[in-house]
Amino acid sequence: MRRLAKTTLAGVWIAAVGPLASWGQQPMNGGSDGVVRVQNTDLAVLEAGDPRKDLPCEVVSEEKAFLGFDLRFHTGYDVTVPLRELAGNENLLTILFRVAPKTKPEHYQYFIQRIRVPEVDEDAKGDAVLQGAFDLGEGEYKVDWLIRDRAERVCSSSWAVQAELPAKDKQIALSIAPQAVEAMRQEQFHEEAPVQRATAAQTAAAGDPINIKLLVNFAPQKATAASLRPLDTLALVSILRQLYREPKIGKFSVVAFNLNEQKVIYRQADSDRIHFQDLGESLKQLNPGTVRLTQLAEKHSDTNFLATLIASEAGRGGRHDALVFAGPKAMLEANIPEDSLRQVGELPFPVFYMNYILNPQATPWRDAIGNAVKFFKGTEFTISRPRDLWYAVTDMVSRIVKTRNGKQIAAVQPK
Repeated sequence: MRRLAKTTLAGVWIAAVGPLASWGQQPMNGGSDGVVRVQNTDLAVLEAGDPRKDLPCEVVSEEKAFLGFDLRFHTGYDVTVPLRELAGNENLLTILFRVAPKTKPEHYQYFIQRIRVPEVDEDAKGDAVLQGAFDLGEGEYKVDWLIRDRAERVCSSSWAVQAELPAKDKQIALSIAPQAVEAMRQEQFHEEAPVQRATAAQTAAAGDPINIKLLVNFAPQKATAASLRPLDTLALVSILRQLYREPKIGKFSVVAFNLNEQKVIYRQADSDRIHFQDLGESLKQLNPGTVRLTQLAEKHSDTNFLATLIASEAGRGGRHDALVFAGPKAMLEANIPEDSLRQVGELPFPVFYMNYILNPQATPWRDAIGNAVKFFKGTEFTISRPRDLWYAVTDMVSRIVKTRNGKQIAAVQPK
């Protein structure tokens, strides 16, 4: 039997019981009558709202939810339990909490999580560290929370949390409804619900829906990083999702590549949706930190790869209204020579760059992709906060429509 001693359990939980250990809170669904059944003793603790520490623990919660790149508010808590309180044979911890909007205090969403604790030595030192998280729409909420062990000892807490956009950002369309309480999504590459594209009347007024090509560099913020962090992946996927949800865009061509490995990972052409699950599967083939011998043998192989990619994708068959790059800064030893870019020719559509960088001040100069976009007289957006993403997509779509309409008017005017 596995024994644990003199360590915190944050990592041990994960090793012992899998991903449920840290973020596995599951929503509790009601029965056929819609009523959620909760154990009477647990319900009494939640209803009382008074802190209890029969099972010693410390709960740290957040007063304000933060807005993620997925345009959903996220919040959560950290709880520590002294290891000595879990000493002995295997234990079972049950975390139960409920969340309700302040304006609808009777509309609770219940969550539950059960954590199996391996055997712990009697002289164990340190704390078990657990975390939980959930998503909110705009609003104010009350949280009632408890953790219970197999001996029915309880630690409980209650707190308020607020999810609010600043006044200047009220026009941002969030991807979660006001007063909504939902489980945090574990899968970053889940498929999106169908989007209601522009109606026939709207397309008659504004022209056909936009057709765009996306070139996304799935690479970490730091070129020396050993892997693509979930935070970076979430930001890049969120850029794609925000574009997918734009009703004025009708067709998507997507090319996912990794500039560090100098390879195209995924490609889809002229589809009315972005195939997120297929994209996610393709990203599994990345091998961060590996360098092929051919890359070492060729001077500036990364620059040559980028030049070839731009030349091939800009001229590849199909009608596009815009070419859009997205990704972190690509700081290469050499930029693409202007002679190579001139060979691509004048592009018949505008070019954009959605540059994802969490700390723009750390690298204020233009990168290799940004230099290429500048050569084509394109527009670069810096995406360091969620609000940047929303405003960039709104501005970009407006520019694309304006450019296309201007060309259509020029085409029908007498010369």
